[in-house]
Amino acid sequence: MTRAGRVLAGTSGFAYKGWSPRFYPLGLRDRERLPFYATRLPACELNNTFYARPKVDRIRAWCEAVPETFRFVVKAQRGASIRALYADPLDAVSWLTETLPGFGSRLGAVLFRVPGEVRRQDDRLTGLLAAWPATVPLVVEAQDPSWQADETFAALRATGAVLCATDLDDLEVAPDIRRTGPFLYLRLRRTAYDEPTLDAWARRLVPFLDDGLDAFVLFRHDEDGSSALHAQTFAARGADVRGAGRPGARGRLSDGSIAAGPSTAGPRAVSRRPVCPRPVRRPPSGRSGVGASSR
Repeated sequence: MTRAGRVLAGTSGFAYKGWSPRFYPLGLRDRERLPFYATRLPACELNNTFYARPKVDRIRAWCEAVPETFRFVVKAQRGASIRALYADPLDAVSWLTETLPGFGSRLGAVLFRVPGEVRRQDDRLTGLLAAWPATVPLVVEAQDPSWQADETFAALRATGAVLCATDLDDLEVAPDIRRTGPFLYLRLRRTAYDEPTLDAWARRLVPFLDDGLDAFVLFRHDEDGSSALHAQTFAARGADVRGAGRPGARGRLSDGSIAAGPSTAGPRAVSRRPVCPRPVRRPPSGRSGVGASSR
């Protein structure tokens, strides 16, 4: 019997004083935040690695603060990421990954973010993937719609790299989930999610989890810790979906994806990929711009 996949839910960053008292207890000291976070959540995207490559002593401190089952996702440093695409992939990737062995088994993946304005360039992606070490799990986030192409999927699948699905405020249609590697990676980046929408996302993941795939689900940071609470309850949503039953069929597709059947609580599956839930509409006021640092 296939082992059910794990939901590795977490947030983008953890060191937020404003999350007290909703998520962190009042009076919690700075050095106590990560150990407390790791008692509630199994994964975290490290924000500061996007701006500076992590040093060995910092990696050691992070790892000592969490249990062995915890997983860090390292955002690839932005300058070296650009060099990996447009200059010397071998040199840039070597520099990006040099200190990562310090994470040991606690390294869940490296999130390599292609700048949002960059359109699909197959040769650039091929160069990056060829240079990337097979021992370091790689997730590629490419937000421009031009990357949603068979050529991209085939290149990622050939090297075992994972395609990131990113849900953003300005998307009219929520992204599909597509399997290209040994696990899934979902970034839920809208400023607000209601309960039915989160249930619908869980429903879309369940067929993959039942097929044995682990799924990282990372929420954007916010001001009061609501995102951390969403992450904390997300795994239970999948269990609730299983308990309620799932109408419709599911079947394996030729590209390794799974097509979910129609659901009474969400849109029908279409074409070759599971359909994701419809986006939550933003309120007419209070919109905030999403720049490179917050996405």
